Amino acid sequence: MEVHWFLPSRGDGRDVGPATTDRGHNAAALRRRPTLEYLAAVAQAAEQSGFTAVLTPTGSGCEDAWVLCSALLPRTSRLEFLVAFRPGFVLPTLAAQQAATFQRLSGGRLRLNVVTGGDPVEQRAYGDFLGHGERYERTGEFLEVLRRCLAGERFDLAGRHVRVEGAGLTQPVDVVPPVYLGGASPAAEEVTARWVDRYLLWGEPPPMAGPRIERVREKAAAHGRTLRFGMRLHVVSRDTPEQAWAEADRMLAGMPASAIAATQERFARMDSVGQARMASLHGGRAGDGARSLEVAPNLWAGIGLVREGAATALVGSHEQVAERLAEYAALGLDEFVLSGYPHLEEAWRVGEEVLPLLRAR
Repeated sequence: MEVHWFLPSRGDGRDVGPATTDRGHNAAALRRRPTLEYLAAVAQAAEQSGFTAVLTPTGSGCEDAWVLCSALLPRTSRLEFLVAFRPGFVLPTLAAQQAATFQRLSGGRLRLNVVTGGDPVEQRAYGDFLGHGERYERTGEFLEVLRRCLAGERFDLAGRHVRVEGAGLTQPVDVVPPVYLGGASPAAEEVTARWVDRYLLWGEPPPMAGPRIERVREKAAAHGRTLRFGMRLHVVSRDTPEQAWAEADRMLAGMPASAIAATQERFARMDSVGQARMASLHGGRAGDGARSLEVAPNLWAGIGLVREGAATALVGSHEQVAERLAEYAALGLDEFVLSGYPHLEEAWRVGEEVLPLLRAR
């Protein structure tokens, strides 16, 4: 099992806010600006407290992941970087060259997180006007070119969205970085089964997550492939359950009604199946205290009231959080990408209190 952390490259604080977009704002969640010094401190805390890698997101409201992770390389020694980027915003041959350079300069510390995108308004702001199905079709072609370049091939390809002639790297990499992708639609599952190494789920309750894992595993097997599976979760872990739920209540109280309304309005226009599944857990309602949004044992859906993407948190004592993670692992999950507010202090807390318990299991 591998456990990773998250780099808050839009900004950080004790409260919850959007992580990647420039739409929607909770000022209290961004009291700590995403300076190189602060994000280096988060990365160093993650490295020293036992996490394997850090996920660096992509979106219109956060710093560019490639540039940021390159700047953090000399600030760390063994930490790996799960760099998120969007296919179609850069040619796959250039992405392969960037990945190969990063891999060589870092000594093999790169992982690739391909984000197809689920907000049509944000996609159009970037200049991308493809629909949901076309985006995944392009992602599949992109990944074929990317993977064949990194494998050292020289080839031609004429797809609907990507066309190359004589493509390939002059300096192939010795260790090909693993490719991650998350997406809950049938199109995402098909692309994953053919081209992805590690499939990421957002923190759904076990009865929702388990069937997805088995379905994608079977689809990959039909192509003669095996995958690793990971889950993205927030954590509110304290010495006692009462302390943890009190912190969740504090976080819920810090979510302005205007921010909740604006966020849910944005979710309603998205074509992301995964985002719709996350939103279904809370229904856009704050409820009566944090416990009213407990959708499975220790699984709290309140994060998703104001945050896009990963929208649930494990809330409880350190022992309870470790137990729930172990139960997810029993479903077939090999990796977890965790986070907490603020990300600096919580990297130490989760690394020192939860990870030893989880590894002991």
